Amino acid sequence: MIRMGMIGCGSMSGSHLAALQPLESRMRFTAFADIDVARAERAAALVPGALAVADYHAMLDAVDAVVIAVPHDLHYRLGLDCLQAGKHVMMEKPLALTEAECRELIAADRSPHPVLMLGYVMRHDPLWRQFGDYLRTEAFGQVFHVSIWTEQFTDTTRGAWIGQASRLGGGQLFSHGCHYIDLLLNWLGNPVCGTHIGTNRGTPWMEREGTSDVSLKFASGATAYHFGTWGARGSRLRYAVHAHCTEGMLELDHAAGTITLHRSRTDGDLPAMSALAAPGESPDEPNRAVVYRRPGQGGKAVVQQMEAFLDCIEQQRKPTVSAAASLRSLQVIWKLYEAEERMQVADLRGI
Repeated sequence: MIRMGMIGCGSMSGSHLAALQPLESRMRFTAFADIDVARAERAAALVPGALAVADYHAMLDAVDAVVIAVPHDLHYRLGLDCLQAGKHVMMEKPLALTEAECRELIAADRSPHPVLMLGYVMRHDPLWRQFGDYLRTEAFGQVFHVSIWTEQFTDTTRGAWIGQASRLGGGQLFSHGCHYIDLLLNWLGNPVCGTHIGTNRGTPWMEREGTSDVSLKFASGATAYHFGTWGARGSRLRYAVHAHCTEGMLELDHAAGTITLHRSRTDGDLPAMSALAAPGESPDEPNRAVVYRRPGQGGKAVVQQMEAFLDCIEQQRKPTVSAAASLRSLQVIWKLYEAEERMQVADLRGI
């Protein structure tokens, strides 16, 4: 049984505790730390016998591993302290706010003794994983363009720090868009150039951008686009992905938990849509078929992420989403920010 601690007990801690109940045979939260000790006490009240403290140093003897879920500017110091204390660390993204801090954490990473894993939760969602597998294996031909939309409303009710560039590390792109830059790199390979345009119009609580548009080109010749906003007062897409491939367009619908193939024309001898439909699915239109449906209920990616973390600890192996691997998406974002200030296209070769 792995004794787990949580540093940072904000509004998400209760939902995380409830979601992680299926793992109670493998792990148990034994301590909670938050500078607002009342928040730690509220989280500890959900787990009989758990410790609640204001100073995370006071809980380290009571845990084997920690989840660090605090404002981004605290990641570096807390992560380094926990690693040096010999504790396994699940660090919520991003790794740190500067490349120097990231590289110091990478240098301190001795995974799997102890494990340092980054919380890029979308990497563990079976729907998004399957979508990436389709693209990498060219299951529907060569991919030549991917578009990702993430539309939500996020303001300072989640904490005043959310709008402060010095604490967030930038704006919406750095804090939330890093998930999708990470995915695009994972799906499409090495980037060669790109642009970013951001604005805080509509999100005046943000010092930097609350809305961003990213365009990227990859060494393969594929291009990609990511639109993200924290100012959506309404949305139809919310979280959606389109991938144009040479044998049709794949659509990921996060809310429905489906991947759908759209094909309005054929070039050559392609399989019938009915033959491509997932088991139990039938094309509802001649040019559309669901090729994958996420098993079970949605919202389980946090469990699958924790399972991956526990596997690394128990099986003494390095995580796929390592500190070193997580640096690439941040390097891309920093380059995009720098080029935006100069009103130039960013050179992303070598990242």
